Amino acid sequence: MKNKVVWITGASSGIGEALVYAYDQAGAKLILSSRNRDELYRVKSNCKNPVHVHVLPVDLEATESLEQKAMDALRIFGRIDLLINSGGISQRGLALETAHETEARLMKINFWGTVVLSKAILPSMIEKSSGHIVCISSLVGKFGTPLRSAYAASKHALHGYFDSLRAEIYDKNVFITLVCPGFIKTQVSINALTSTGQAQGTMDQAQENGMSAPHCAQEIVKAIAAKKEEVYIGGKEVKGVLFKRLFPLRFSKYLRKAKVT
Repeated sequence: MKNKVVWITGASSGIGEALVYAYDQAGAKLILSSRNRDELYRVKSNCKNPVHVHVLPVDLEATESLEQKAMDALRIFGRIDLLINSGGISQRGLALETAHETEARLMKINFWGTVVLSKAILPSMIEKSSGHIVCISSLVGKFGTPLRSAYAASKHALHGYFDSLRAEIYDKNVFITLVCPGFIKTQVSINALTSTGQAQGTMDQAQENGMSAPHCAQEIVKAIAAKKEEVYIGGKEVKGVLFKRLFPLRFSKYLRKAKVT
């Protein structure tokens, strides 16, 4: 990865921040994006090679601004070799109690933000016949669980869209990887939107006991290097993908009583 240009959204915390440090160690040139400019500069200051790290604040919810942000990113180092879409927001609210505005916001940030940004960068990758787009999805991109209906929908949508896109550009030497983390110890549950659209403000027990973000980042780096199409990362919860595939009715009954927070 030495001198490769890596653009990471959601870079101010969690998995995104851990990926910044992993690729900084590998010698990549980095563009860090999220809404929080101050936190991005904190992350930059922690890098070994900050001279090769550029901060570009981006709000994924402001989809009308993302094409210009992509052009800005391309001008920084002249290209993007690897785009990691790590920005997003989770949910902790029952479907019947969640306001439509909250559901729409989840879809706009998690799905449309990723799609618009990726489509804006993709032509430059195709032009130079080289590139890699990564989407940090979730295990609930493979199966839905209680309290995450709109979040699961946004992640399922990513799989449908980028699986289709992968088939369309298979001969362009541009790769797509979908990453499905399970319970990773980050701020995701603290920042998750409740039914009213407010942040939950507390850490889920499952999140607290989950895999560390640096460990998760290392697994993601390996999957990207191997050009995997899809990868599941976490603890025993990753078995849910196979459980649902082989025993869908049993899995459905299990989810009704499973502890998902």
